[in-house]
Amino acid sequence: MADKTTGELQQELMEQPNIKAYLSDNQSIFVEPGILDLLEALRIRCGLSKAEIARRSGMSEVYLHQVFSGRRNPSRDRLLSLCVGLGASLEEAQQVLRQAGYAQLYPKLRRDAVISHGLIHRHTLREINEALFAENEKTLS
Repeated sequence: MADKTTGELQQELMEQPNIKAYLSDNQSIFVEPGILDLLEALRIRCGLSKAEIARRSGMSEVYLHQVFSGRRNPSRDRLLSLCVGLGASLEEAQQVLRQAGYAQLYPKLRRDAVISHGLIHRHTLREINEALFAENEKTLS
């Protein structure tokens, strides 16, 4: 049964005394993060050098290289800054957050709404931070 609901999986998890058996039985349905692959695909699509992406993301080149090599696990805000630097769409940014295990941008939160608006309208990191500051919200960097 390939298309199990979350509820069915939860029930199996509660009933299965052996985690290895559960993992083995459900191997084909697990969502693998693949965050590095996604970031690399976005980097290739945007066609910018890592130096330019670092500048647009408000981070050092060294830190950016560590993220792309998997040696650093950036915070949610750092990932959002990186998405801005990569010129990611709102949908792409949501996918990055989801695959990294962070909460997606939620339009009922003022801060998230400002960030989402900036992504939708392709604002720069500086423009998004200025809008956040103007709304008395924590900036991304």
